[in-house]
Amino acid sequence: MSANIMTLTRHIIDEQYKYPEATGEFTNLMNDICFAAKRISYHTNKAGLLDVLGETDLINVQGEKVQKLDVFAHDTMVKALDHGGNLCCMASEEEEGIISIPEQYPIGKYVCLFDPLDGSSNIDANVSVGTIFSIYKRITDDDKPGTIEDCLQPGHQQVCAGYVVYGSSTMLVYTTGNGVHGFTLDPSFGEFVLSHPNIKIPDRANIYSVNESNFDYWDNNVKNYIRYVKATDEKTNRPLNSRYIGSMVSDIHRNLLYGGIFLYPASSKAQNGKLRLIYEANPMAFIVEQAGGRASNGHGDIMQIVPKELHQRVPLFIGSKYDVVMVEEFIRGERES
Repeated sequence: MSANIMTLTRHIIDEQYKYPEATGEFTNLMNDICFAAKRISYHTNKAGLLDVLGETDLINVQGEKVQKLDVFAHDTMVKALDHGGNLCCMASEEEEGIISIPEQYPIGKYVCLFDPLDGSSNIDANVSVGTIFSIYKRITDDDKPGTIEDCLQPGHQQVCAGYVVYGSSTMLVYTTGNGVHGFTLDPSFGEFVLSHPNIKIPDRANIYSVNESNFDYWDNNVKNYIRYVKATDEKTNRPLNSRYIGSMVSDIHRNLLYGGIFLYPASSKAQNGKLRLIYEANPMAFIVEQAGGRASNGHGDIMQIVPKELHQRVPLFIGSKYDVVMVEEFIRGERES
């Protein structure tokens, strides 16, 4: 291995040295997440060969059919994180309540919230999917098990957020509030290697990503914005290119690199939006904002919302700053075209 290669583990350790008070718990926690990501990546890449395709007979707390790979990814995350002494509790999009640390293991000072496999309904079609994670410091007593209060913190209190996209390569992108960095898994020696240092999202979008089949269910202000980005105007580089994968991790990852806006508005079918605040919106908002972008519920910063429940849903507009601000103007009725 070249001396110039920066692995994810070394990158985290180098960051740790900047903080004399660091105990190493966060580094250990990130190593556990990396291990889980590698294992999920292996099974995702062999989804046509291993018995992980298709649905189970289960319905999750969201009322959605559970894919076999959902179960595997959830179990892998829990088993990788529950014994290291780094967490006081966890929460997963696939579980109704918090996940306690087993009594035989030590309790740590962090909380990890995760969506084990975002976009899993696409896995049978070999479409890129991902894992999203978010880390907070606990706010309850250090010597007791974690509680739901530790999980229901606003997004601006995150100490780390990241995602792993399983596609043509496996890539982990994360931030601790000091920029956004991407690491690609090198299968030759099983390490995540720095491939995208200090990612910055372009200020203006070239791409918009939205499920336009819901158009008739949106309010008129959102419809006006979509009409605007589809209209031809060379002075403002319109129309924007429409690109929608249906796997949020993949859509936002592409927009982060190329410049774009991802939208999942509220609708008459989902009046509170569809995406989960603590498992999807907050971690992606932290990443995108650290890259110079913006994330909003249409009226303000996503990360200022104080969650009331584990599976709270929100509308989400996220991506290039200029374009998210413009969406907010349309939603307030300040623009029509």
